[in-house]
Amino acid sequence: MNESTSSASLPSKVDFDVNVFSVIAQIFQHGDIFTKASFGIMGLSNLVRGQIIKGLLFLGSEIAFLVYLFSGIKFSSDTTAHEYCGVKDFKGLFTLGTKDNVYKEALENGITVQQKVVAGDDSSLFLLFGVVSLIIICGFVILWKANVKSAYLAQYAVERGRKPTTIFKDLSDLFDSKLHNTLLLLPLVGITAFTVTPLIYMILAAFTNFDKTHNGVAARFHWVGLKNFAEVLGGGAAYGNTFWRILGWTFIWAIFATFLCYLGGMLLALLINRKGIKYKALWRTVFVMSVAIPQFVTLLTMRMFLQRNGILDGLLGRSENTSLDLLGKALSARISVIIVNCWVGIPYTMLIMTGILMNIPADLYESAKIDGATKYVMFFKITLPYMIFVTTPHLIQQFIGNINNFNVIYLLTGGGPSLDMMYEAGSTDLLVTWLYKLTLDKGDYCFASAIGICIFIISATFSLITYRRSGSYKNEEEFQ
Repeated sequence: MNESTSSASLPSKVDFDVNVFSVIAQIFQHGDIFTKASFGIMGLSNLVRGQIIKGLLFLGSEIAFLVYLFSGIKFSSDTTAHEYCGVKDFKGLFTLGTKDNVYKEALENGITVQQKVVAGDDSSLFLLFGVVSLIIICGFVILWKANVKSAYLAQYAVERGRKPTTIFKDLSDLFDSKLHNTLLLLPLVGITAFTVTPLIYMILAAFTNFDKTHNGVAARFHWVGLKNFAEVLGGGAAYGNTFWRILGWTFIWAIFATFLCYLGGMLLALLINRKGIKYKALWRTVFVMSVAIPQFVTLLTMRMFLQRNGILDGLLGRSENTSLDLLGKALSARISVIIVNCWVGIPYTMLIMTGILMNIPADLYESAKIDGATKYVMFFKITLPYMIFVTTPHLIQQFIGNINNFNVIYLLTGGGPSLDMMYEAGSTDLLVTWLYKLTLDKGDYCFASAIGICIFIISATFSLITYRRSGSYKNEEEFQ
């Protein structure tokens, strides 16, 4: 472009800080014919303006995506064979297969049995490949947006008499100004493959009848909408009755497990840090020794200690008929898991509280003493409010962690003792341990997924509401 060209005739710089739809609209408005053509032919604007390698990469990505979308990419191994075809896989996400298993009757040892002749569609694979296709399509949309932005930036540079950035400059930026993007790429791919994909799969399973008899191999499963949630949350059905009973115990457990550990750790830290107490480091070490032992070892040891005819019965000289059986009765089992959790959790809280006590500004206490405040007033007006102010996020995290505390319950009691009035659940089962049993023992994947979603909604709602109402959120920068 000539220097004499009026700057008013040049397109204005697109504001990339607004929402994505506005950015794309601005680029289409200000782009020339090659930039607009890049909306359909990726990399065209880059190729025309000398960014050959970048343009070919964009174009090659589009061609590969179109091949996957319509022609398919075949994959086979010793156990499975599948043709990754985007359109078919995406369609399969809605149908979950169309062909059922075909059986015929045959005689075996004089008994008429059904034998599978032709295997039908595996709904679990249709769901999996459908989710994968959805993620691939979303990834391509992100790449397409980057192509549109790159096309416009190349045009913008050329029309102002500058040379578009080379591929070497872009690679250099990936290890300099854009190093964060480079470092996040591998974790992002890993999270997408091993966390996001299974998570979406299990969320979608909650809206199907995916169970032991409809697992995609024995028979196809299909979409059922909100039927599973209605059965789980309904108070009359077996699942509903069990869900509400376990939900109530889960909250009782989480409240006691959280606040007993919190208060116990606070009192222990205050006691050890009192003036006049000698060998503070030694006392901390003694209590922290329980943290050094792996938690599952402690829990299994406690189980042997408390179970019927366990170590405790042996120490008390009790027989089979006179056993305490603390883990075999509903009330004593619930009390036992709460107490054992305190044994495991109080030392952690003590360490946190010790650090907080050491960092409370000394001038707060000095000012209070000058005003004539007693030790009790200083504790309730300075020490306790300061601890709560600092540890509110920790308290919320601990509460949610206890709602999902699988280890303590499963390793100590296994969810027992069992109750006839509850479906596949015991008196100490939490929602998370019940979910585990429904998945591995009963194969009720659809109901387990629905329960998992309910747990997430409860946990997220409680966390957000509680934190936004706390002083840690409202007065983040200072303690008042």
